[in-house]
Order: sequence, then structure tokens, then C-alpha cells
Amino acid sequence: MDAHLIEALGDELFQALKGRQTIAPLSERHPQIQLEDAYRISLRFLERRLQLGERVIGKKIGVTSKVVQEMLNVHQPDFGFLTDRMQVADGCEVSCSAHGLIQPRAEGEIAFILGADLTGPGITAADVLDATEFVTPCFEIVDSRIHDWQIRIQDTVADNASCGVFALGNQRIDPRALDLAAVELQMLKNGQAAGHGFGSAVQGHPCAAVAWLANTLGEFGIPFRKGEIILSGALAPLVPVSPGDEISLSLSGLGESSLRFVD
Repeated sequence: MDAHLIEALGDELFQALKGRQTIAPLSERHPQIQLEDAYRISLRFLERRLQLGERVIGKKIGVTSKVVQEMLNVHQPDFGFLTDRMQVADGCEVSCSAHGLIQPRAEGEIAFILGADLTGPGITAADVLDATEFVTPCFEIVDSRIHDWQIRIQDTVADNASCGVFALGNQRIDPRALDLAAVELQMLKNGQAAGHGFGSAVQGHPCAAVAWLANTLGEFGIPFRKGEIILSGALAPLVPVSPGDEISLSLSGLGESSLRFVD
């Protein structure tokens, strides 16, 4: 795809975020779109956000578990950037209008906070473990700017991995102190069971998912930096949320997190 079209599509996604409106799938309108094109579109989308004063504080991998892949009909992981304005406080009220949320869904996952740089390719799960300062529970609220979540991998990568907002729990846990693959997730929505899964849902082990992300972004010349937040992917199916809903999660050995949603 030529540079003018890349820029136009990135701008279109940015305007969809600001206007809280969805757009038709890019892959439907531009069947020739490749994954590298989608990544370049995401960089333009990110550039528009950075122009408003946002700054990158981490990265994320998504669509890692089989259950989420089947739910979205996207059968490989996506990847994107986290900015400071995407982060909200644990236990807070999330304003859907203020954060530009359109059709949000909640994910329960494990967040990694890095104590050292990681630069792929060639990163292993052991490297990730060595470089991690601590892990903590995380709610990621994903949100697609693509109409009715009708996405292919090119759409979600272009849309910055369907990033919305995220909240980190208050706990700081040494990842070497427990088996992250065996960590069990329980999610509640308005007091009712809404999701269940294990750390092994994300590519067999959360560290393996983070290593995949480091290597994938490394191919594009993007390193992980000390202090960055890395989201490792959903352990259970996505849960739609809307104003008036309250969600909570617990991760065995890691702790808890919760959010409330308002207009």
C-alpha cells in the first residue's frame, strides 16, 4: 500500500477514536492489505495520539488464547502499543465517553513490568523471566474501532491491537515465586461469574507470549525498555461491558483488580 493510503487509514482510525464511531473493516475495503501495511497504519494512528501529548509506556499482545481466537475469528496474535492515557487506576470509574470507548470488552490477564531491556529477535521465555521486575493482575478493556468487531488480523493490528484502556492491580509479585502457567483467573461481572482460565491459555505460558511479542516487534526494530508495561494476553473469553457494569477479577497468587463503568 502506498504511503498516502497508509496515512489516510491511520487518520481514519484516529478520527473514529475521537468521534466514538466505528468504520468498515479495512481488510474488506482494501483486500490487498498485508500485515506490514497494517503495522504501518498503526504507527500513523499512534503518531496522531503522540501529537496530542500521549507517550508510549509499554506494549501488548492480544488474541493469544484459542478461546479468544475462536471468539474473534482471528487465528494469530496481534500486537500494539500502550500509552499513558490508556492507563486508569485500579478500582476506579471508567468514563466510556472520556476514554473514547465504543464497544468495549474486558480481558483478565497478567501484566509484566520490566526491570531490564529486551530486544528481539532471539528472546526466550527464560529471558523474559530474567528481565521481569514484577508481575501484577491486569484488566485490559479492549475496544475495536472496526464495526461490530468484524476484524481480521490486519484490522486489529492496524487498530493498535484493539486497545482501549487498562488497569494494573496494586500487587507486585516476583514472577519467579510462582508457576505463571498455573495461575488461575476468576472474573465477575455485576457479581456473577463471567470468566475462568489459566495462565497456560496464552501460548502455553505468559512468558512465552511476551517472548513472542518481543521477537515480533524486534523484527520491526522496536525494543522493550526497562520500566515498560507488557500485557501478555487474555486468560479467558472477552466480556462485553457498558455503563453501569462493574467487573472484578482474582488471579491466584497474584491478587485482584476491579473497575466500574459510567457514561
